[in-house]
Amino acid sequence: MDIQMKRGLLDVCVLAAIKEEDSYGYQIIKDIKPYVEISESTLYPILRRLESAELLTVRTAEHNGRLRKYYHITKAGLGRIEDFKEEWKEIMSIYKFVTKGEEDND
Repeated sequence: MDIQMKRGLLDVCVLAAIKEEDSYGYQIIKDIKPYVEISESTLYPILRRLESAELLTVRTAEHNGRLRKYYHITKAGLGRIEDFKEEWKEIMSIYKFVTKGEEDND
């Protein structure tokens, strides 16, 4: 898969993982794992990039005597998810065109 496309997909996956409630790194990895494999060394640069783009915010809170960073999706982050859904429709249309005539072009 094209690295830029994969990067964009992972960004949206991370945003989707915190869409319903704030979360922290390890939990985000667990939530995404059934859909895509992501490591800590991949996740944390994504989180920093999303924070820089103001698609999420970060707060620190104590948990079991240790500080933990919690990530919260912003209005812009929610908008990015909606943009992705629209983009995906176009990608699926292109896929159907490329695979037309093939039996399994769901």
